[in-house]
Amino acid sequence: MGADMNDLSSAPQPEGERPKMQRKPDWIRVKAPVSKGYQETRKLMRELNLHTVCEEAACPNIGECWTKKHATVMILGDTCTRACRFCNIKTGMPMPVDPLEPEHTATAAAAMGLEHIVITSVDRDDLPDRGAGQFVKVINALRRETPNTTIEILTPDFKGRMKQSIEEICEAGPDVFNHNLETVPRLYPTIRPGARYYASLRLLEEVKAHNPLIFTKSGIMLGLGEARLEVHQVMDDMRSADIDFITMGQYLQPTPKHAKVEEFVTPKQFAAYGSIARAKGFLQVASSPLTRSSYHAGDDFAQMRAAREEKLAKAKESAAKSKEAANKTSGKAVLSKKAAEFSSPRRRSKRPAGVVNLSVMWIDILWRRRILHTTVLQTDCFVCRVCLLCLASRRASQPAENESPKV
Repeated sequence: MGADMNDLSSAPQPEGERPKMQRKPDWIRVKAPVSKGYQETRKLMRELNLHTVCEEAACPNIGECWTKKHATVMILGDTCTRACRFCNIKTGMPMPVDPLEPEHTATAAAAMGLEHIVITSVDRDDLPDRGAGQFVKVINALRRETPNTTIEILTPDFKGRMKQSIEEICEAGPDVFNHNLETVPRLYPTIRPGARYYASLRLLEEVKAHNPLIFTKSGIMLGLGEARLEVHQVMDDMRSADIDFITMGQYLQPTPKHAKVEEFVTPKQFAAYGSIARAKGFLQVASSPLTRSSYHAGDDFAQMRAAREEKLAKAKESAAKSKEAANKTSGKAVLSKKAAEFSSPRRRSKRPAGVVNLSVMWIDILWRRRILHTTVLQTDCFVCRVCLLCLASRRASQPAENESPKV
């Protein structure tokens, strides 16, 4: 009996080999980070016990960004409460929030001399405020330690506490509020099962409603099996939510356990998507195979701010021209009306033709019977007397039909 239990010959065998990773095309390959700047940034993060999404999510741009001392700090720990099929961050029960994290983040920003910093986080559905309070503390610490640094935050969806969390964070005053839609609505059940597409879209709408001056930003991954028209629809949805900045990049499979890459989108296709996005009215567009949410975030922010200032200046100039044209048109209309009034003859008061004809006929009858002059003298009404006298005098100045003119 024991031998039968230990016999593994009848155990089910795997149906096939473990799925292999797809080979990346030439345009998506990057060199391994080995520079001195990369090592210095890595050492600083370790000393301050800070996590970065660059490391945790295996970003392909980590060598370039860290060499330039650009890093995206990931707060609220390194463990996520969700398990999205595209993300390489570990999942499970997170550790308690580090109370020194805000100060350490501000210290790191000051040490690296950052002009622009990106703060992101894991999902913390285990916290009552979903982590919003920690975002507020980090923003306040950065404003205190490095007041000239512009702040961009990349937040989760704050599921179940969205509106209150947005109000708290917007009061702290970040410069850019980023929340990624990640993919098209059709793929949410398999790629991002813990979130809802329209809830994420509504979050960005709420940010604009609370403070229109905060730039809003969102991004999607391409290569997960989405159709071209679905990508266009996501762009339209973003513009309906008044999102200022869209990022589009190639999805890369972190491990064989994650969602498979369905397509490697070519640089030419990314350029076409970028052109369409600009035509739809985004202030800033980043679209390339290696684009990520925080890739070149500082330069993109400066360009986006300049684009908004230019747009506002054009709108102000256009409004001034429209007002001037309206004033001119109104002035011309008034002058034309006055000129028409002076040039046109005055209208005579209209009386019914039947009344006029009847009056003339009655006067003629009275005059022919030689009683008009006696009626004028006998009437008691002053108005009637005046009127009849006037008519009588006009009639008397004309010779009667039967009378011949006096010689």
